[in-house]
Amino acid sequence: MTSPTSPITTQTPTPRQFETSVIAVQAKLAAAWTSLMFLIIYIDYFHLYQPGEIDDIRGGVIFAFDISGTLLTIFFAIIAIPALMVMLSVTLRPRVNRAVNLVVASLYIPICVFNAAGATSDWAFYYVVTIGVEVLILAFILRTAWTWPRSSTVTAVA
Repeated sequence: MTSPTSPITTQTPTPRQFETSVIAVQAKLAAAWTSLMFLIIYIDYFHLYQPGEIDDIRGGVIFAFDISGTLLTIFFAIIAIPALMVMLSVTLRPRVNRAVNLVVASLYIPICVFNAAGATSDWAFYYVVTIGVEVLILAFILRTAWTWPRSSTVTAVA
């Protein structure tokens, strides 16, 4: 306990105040890429519930593409990139990290929108919601990377 004349004062937070903490930009980016990765996986999984999708896959076709090693490699790359971005967002140096996040997030917007290709009006709401959430996460990544605070460097004079 401090005396009233002591220069050290303690301030107890009111019940309505939350503790504030600074979250590193890298952690925000990694969390966003993780969320996007899970959404991509689950959106693709839920797509299998659409009537006729399993039959098409059994027939060797996904959308308008024949199932092949090349197609599955492309699908792997589409999901591997966000997974790698989780790691890269916490390991790359800030300048490179910022650039990579801006480029990859920009390229992923059309990839996400492509998921609506061939959709019928019965499934329009599903695609608007799912693609909308994916694009919002990508917009968060773009904004976070774009507004990454620059640190001021102080040079010592000898």
